[in-house]
Amino acid sequence: MQAPQIAQIVSLMRKTQLFFISAFALVLFSCGTEPKKNAGLLPVIGERQLAPNGTDTIYHTVGNFSFTNQFGETVSEKNTSGKIYVADFFFASCQSICPIMSKRMGRLQDAFKSDPEFLILSHTVNPMNDTVEVLNEYGKKYGALKGKWNLLTGEKKKIYDIARDGYLVNALQDDGTPEGFLHSELFLLIDKQKRIRGMYDGTDSMQVEKLISDVKVLKTE
Repeated sequence: MQAPQIAQIVSLMRKTQLFFISAFALVLFSCGTEPKKNAGLLPVIGERQLAPNGTDTIYHTVGNFSFTNQFGETVSEKNTSGKIYVADFFFASCQSICPIMSKRMGRLQDAFKSDPEFLILSHTVNPMNDTVEVLNEYGKKYGALKGKWNLLTGEKKKIYDIARDGYLVNALQDDGTPEGFLHSELFLLIDKQKRIRGMYDGTDSMQVEKLISDVKVLKTE
């Protein structure tokens, strides 16, 4: 085969490859990754439906809640009004992923400790043992700041319900694990409209840095 013919074949292969890459990107775009009017630069996670007016989109949002933090204060959805926040699930006696997650959350807190529009909500999945006093000591251990990082306890069913139905993650008791609880390692980024805008592995330092970056992006919306 002559060199010009080889060159023509290589050129055709490259054009074909570019075509399929472009087509694949177009399919992704048409399947729901296109920017929405109110979606901003980060995706909105969860089910969505068309509003009765046939134009607007109704996104999944985190429902109302009321828990108690490590200082004995009631923390509800009212405390998150007009704020961006990050939520996660843990328990104080956990010796597996929780210490790592709490250290990573401390890094997140440091990044926004002077930002009045940012909060952290960490929910215990073991409220039977994680009393206000226990959570207060846990908060001191990891440097949780009052008014910034809330360690929350409350009724077990309500905690598990908001994990599953609100934040779309797991929170289970007696699942056969050595410590008796199963909970997600994810950090959930929630915007001012109570929508989930990102999920990040709380045990992964690079993921947490990505979360910090995404909070800054979200603040530009």
